[in-house]
Amino acid sequence: MTDGRLTSAMLAGALIRRTQGAGGFAMVLVKGDPISGVILVQALEKGEEIGLFERVSDYAGGYRLTACGPAADSEPGAMTAYIERRRRSDPDLWVIELDIVDAERFAAETIC
Repeated sequence: MTDGRLTSAMLAGALIRRTQGAGGFAMVLVKGDPISGVILVQALEKGEEIGLFERVSDYAGGYRLTACGPAADSEPGAMTAYIERRRRSDPDLWVIELDIVDAERFAAETIC
């Protein structure tokens, strides 16, 4: 970590602590590379899937969350199958589940 960026492990830990501190539920579903693994956030609200979001570079020195994978209302198991495919192509991938009101905004404020 020579360029001063926060590691994926630090960002994951901060997101989990902040979510739990705000009364939500958060957990690491898949632990990836601690330094530079891509972070996927599986967003839920009161147990209902909202969507899957990926932390990506905005090419201006920052990051943003982008929706990825199947829609939340797609067939059962579609989200799990998508995550499994992504893990096969990127074993360094992190998957973090958040269950909190406005999970996408909450995650963006914390890790972007």
